Amino acid sequence: MALLASAAPQSKKGNVLDIKESITDSEIVFPESFETDTRKLLESWYMKNYTATDDRYLGSDVKTSDDEIRERLAKLPTVIEMPFNSVVRSYIDRYTQQGRAQVAAMLGLSLYYMPIFEQALEEAGLPLELKYLPVVESALNPNAISRHGATGLWQFMLATGKGLDMEINSLVDERRDPYVSSRKAARYLKDLHSSYGDWNLAIAAYNCGPGAVNKAIRRAGDGKQDFWSIYEYLSPETRGYVPAFIAANYVMNYYPKHGINPVLPTKPLVTDTVGIIDRIHFNQISSVLDIPVDELRLLNPQFRADIIPGSVEKPYMLILPSQQVHAYIVSEDQIKGFEAEKYARRETVEPGDLPSEAVTAASELTATPAADLLTAADNAPAEETLSAARAESRPGSAARGRSTVHKVAPGETLASIAGKYGVAAADIKRWNNLRRNSLRVGQKLRITGTDNEPAEEMAARTPVHRSERAAAPERTKSKKTKAAKKQEAKPTSHTIKNGENLTVIAKKYGVSVDDLRKANGMKGDDLRAGKSIKIPSKASKGSKKSKKKGSSKKGKKRRR
Repeated sequence: MALLASAAPQSKKGNVLDIKESITDSEIVFPESFETDTRKLLESWYMKNYTATDDRYLGSDVKTSDDEIRERLAKLPTVIEMPFNSVVRSYIDRYTQQGRAQVAAMLGLSLYYMPIFEQALEEAGLPLELKYLPVVESALNPNAISRHGATGLWQFMLATGKGLDMEINSLVDERRDPYVSSRKAARYLKDLHSSYGDWNLAIAAYNCGPGAVNKAIRRAGDGKQDFWSIYEYLSPETRGYVPAFIAANYVMNYYPKHGINPVLPTKPLVTDTVGIIDRIHFNQISSVLDIPVDELRLLNPQFRADIIPGSVEKPYMLILPSQQVHAYIVSEDQIKGFEAEKYARRETVEPGDLPSEAVTAASELTATPAADLLTAADNAPAEETLSAARAESRPGSAARGRSTVHKVAPGETLASIAGKYGVAAADIKRWNNLRRNSLRVGQKLRITGTDNEPAEEMAARTPVHRSERAAAPERTKSKKTKAAKKQEAKPTSHTIKNGENLTVIAKKYGVSVDDLRKANGMKGDDLRAGKSIKIPSKASKGSKKSKKKGSSKKGKKRRR
């Protein structure tokens, strides 16, 4: 701040009247509302549908002397003091010169908002000139948000709003509600005035908070309780707040003296309210009553997502043009039923089953074909895996269990790899110190067997190259126990799980894919999760062959 030298001694020796009339400030900070996009104000739904613009405000300001402005301010019928000084003059010039279009737009908006402000102030017994505070705060934009997060016509911070019992969440923000926020602002201003006994101090505290004003009063000393006495101890933004409020009162009353023509009303916007006890979307109301959604948003800016979350326990008031309130009451059931499933909130959700085509596609991605298991390109070399199994099976080795190394192929998951080796996915994570279930292609995993498992079975489960298998078939044959053979001899079935295909199932039961197709009368590989299929018995298949051979021998003997 750069106060003129003459102002400093006056702040110490002169009386309050001298200070408020002669104070100067070369570092004027204008409120954020002065930078409002006036074009957006003029092109808002209300301006386009309820008013007609007049471009005569684009002319130049009428030259006005300080004495004329001082005289006009003195004639305003206000309780709150409206002194004139160079700081006040700078804000008046900002409105009447650079901000002419903005003033014209705010005058048009005031036709709707000023009666709301006046009613709230009158009910609280406060001076009606306070209705011009939102002009400074938000330029009469209910959706205005400052860079500090202050929101709404009266620019409440989140903490202040909640401290005044305002509902603020993702669906409802009462700081944007013209009626609710005006009542809360009147209550807050009344409390501030009770604390300071001076309206200019109360207005300053409304802007920066009581803490900053109290600090400025302490710094000023001598028990001074006047805004102009503590002016130089306030932040630049707050120093300009009271002068801007005085300027707003001046320009909203004397705009014709400066050649500013407001937008003119083309029809009155008369509103009424209706209680809502159901969850309703603006689109439902708009579609049934033929009210533009933009009009619903203008009248009800507190509903942030176009949703009224009404309930019997907590109803909400919906503002509508008065002629539409009866139409809403008559059509309420039709409004609630319009595309109800689209706008209803899901309270319980059951996961759906994938269609068979999706299951097949998923199984192709998660399971590796048998042909790929036999190639050395996508898996660890057979000699490498067998050597690892032999090394682990030697007496005195560091790990008593036998192990192999598996190289992750495209589409493989922990579950599918665990199925190939007959182990648990959790064990694979533990053996390889994995924290997540995700794998990357080419990653090598250590698969460990158990102490009681024959080395040949581990080798049998190890993917090997075709040439290796052809050269050493005895390595890949697994020894069957009597219990296993007995189990295979019994007919069995298998319930298909997500991600399984015929290759995986066939390998699991030691049968061929063709055997599975024949046993189940299948032509393709289309499988559906949850369906049961028959698993052919290898023992019964062998007995059939033996019976066939025996019968042929007997036939030969008979012929002999």
